[in-house]
Amino acid sequence: MKSIKIFSLLLCTAFYVNAQTTLSIAPEFQKTYQKETRNTDGKPGKNYWQNTSKYDLNVDFNPISRLLKGKVQVTYTNNSPDTLKQIWFKLYPNLYKKGTPRKSKLAESDLGDGVAIEKLATNGKSITDFKIDGTNMTVNVPAVVPGKTVSFSIDYSYTLNKGSHIRTGQIDEGSHFVAYFFPRIAVYDDVDGWNKFPYTGAEEFYNDFDQFNASITVPGGYGVWATGDLKNPSEVFQKDIVSRMLSAEKNDAVIDVITDKDLADKKVTQPNAFNTFKFEAKNVTDFVFALSDHYLWKSSSLVVDPKTKRRTRVDAVFNPKHKDYYEVIDFARKTVEAMSYTFPKWPFPYNHETIFDGLDQMEYPMMVNDNPVDNRTDAITLTDHEIFHTMFPFYMGINETKYGWMDEGWATIGEWLISPMIDSTIVDEYGVQPTASSSGGKDDTPIMTLTPDLKGLGSFTNSYPKPGLAYLFVKDYLGDELFTKALHTYIKNWNGKHPMPYDFFNSMNEGSGKNLNWFWKAWFFFEDGVTDMAIKAVDKTSSGYTITIENKSVKPLPIDLSLTYEDGSIENNHNTIGVWEKGDTQVKINIKTSKKLSKVVMGNPHTPDKVKSDNSFSLN
Repeated sequence: MKSIKIFSLLLCTAFYVNAQTTLSIAPEFQKTYQKETRNTDGKPGKNYWQNTSKYDLNVDFNPISRLLKGKVQVTYTNNSPDTLKQIWFKLYPNLYKKGTPRKSKLAESDLGDGVAIEKLATNGKSITDFKIDGTNMTVNVPAVVPGKTVSFSIDYSYTLNKGSHIRTGQIDEGSHFVAYFFPRIAVYDDVDGWNKFPYTGAEEFYNDFDQFNASITVPGGYGVWATGDLKNPSEVFQKDIVSRMLSAEKNDAVIDVITDKDLADKKVTQPNAFNTFKFEAKNVTDFVFALSDHYLWKSSSLVVDPKTKRRTRVDAVFNPKHKDYYEVIDFARKTVEAMSYTFPKWPFPYNHETIFDGLDQMEYPMMVNDNPVDNRTDAITLTDHEIFHTMFPFYMGINETKYGWMDEGWATIGEWLISPMIDSTIVDEYGVQPTASSSGGKDDTPIMTLTPDLKGLGSFTNSYPKPGLAYLFVKDYLGDELFTKALHTYIKNWNGKHPMPYDFFNSMNEGSGKNLNWFWKAWFFFEDGVTDMAIKAVDKTSSGYTITIENKSVKPLPIDLSLTYEDGSIENNHNTIGVWEKGDTQVKINIKTSKKLSKVVMGNPHTPDKVKSDNSFSLN
């Protein structure tokens, strides 16, 4: 089929003018402009700041008892203009502590005592002036004035959950994914001050960009994979394993680093009672690790930056029983390639990416915890979705706790676009129908609704498909080249920092050279959420036909028409959201043709039209 040319568009019934569209700005963001920590052009202001920490993590993990004993040394730098007399920490494992408020359902048998703080010292002095409230811990400290540091030394322990797996926990008798395992300092930013939101198991995370040095001790026979670079491979893995890993870092071919034979011969790790794996990660928002004594390891690498020839190693580490995982290394490699060269067309920012066979569908810096699935399509869409999170929220330090749409929406459009690049038969409609059916309903609220306030189906649609569709529609409207320019403006402005919603809107406006507020307002701010269009009329004209489309809400949607002629031929007609730019409720599309039209059908897999009964018009 071929697309036909639109010869003219007649617009009518305008209810506002683009040039007059402004976005309502909450007081906390207005203050950032006044203080010049952020600019209305989307860039960080001249007074922008963010705090940072250096962590030394020493962990002893017993995979049989699941007891994790840790020592944390952390130095926190106060770059803010404020004097801090109290430091907030996050104790994420306390989600599993008895009595902790939570939104996620946990089995009673999985609840325990939470994190035990055995020793806590500030600037070398032991203190007991701290308070634990669920997943938050506050520590009173001598005043930390702007530009100064405070150091903490913490001895702690907790038992990793075996069941009720929420992003972390035991996978099977010899495999564990260990995330959020250390007391970490919360974000103190220029918008809200301390991030005081508790972790409930539902909303996700908000972390500063920190430096990590980690030493992880496990019994012999267990391999460990983690955020960051393994600094002592020869001390923990046997010679052949190290050789294959180093070879994979230099080659495009997929290499079996750990094979069935290696496992059977017990020739994976060094033959010690315990091995200590040492990792280093710089300027990342979190650190996680995973371990197994019976997983295979496939690895490959590719050039992600043609200018510097920098390569990224991609790993798939998995249970040999899970047959879908044998192809995951290919899906992961193709995802990293697509991200680097096609969308978002930005060199993959980290040295490696590990897809670990777990019990969840969750992203972490340089790692993902992906459960096995039943079919190839699900394996592809899951793999590329989670890897796409590398850009959002990790390369861009997004506050997922408040604005889940700022990262999940991007992973959703990434999945929609990259999945067909891996397998051209895939038409990924993830979340589109739920968006359509729930639009205008009780759980449908503006995308700008804070994530903790979302309810019911809105917790999904507001974070995933609704923003994903918005990004997709803007991409269609601007065209690939201009959209990439706008998106790169946002990435350049805010990678390694903490962008907020208006920083995104303003960066995209500046980068595209277009005021897109008419679209941002309609899609992200208006409460009238219904998404519905209808074919109102099809009229014969001297040159062809005029098709009248009605938009029953304020949300701009693209128009895709399939035109069937009496001779059996079918042509497609596409109009971007630009036809609604002036706020019209109806648009007339003039089609020039000498053929006789018999039927018009409106729709697209990525158009969330709620009522489809008025999307078809027959002329016979």
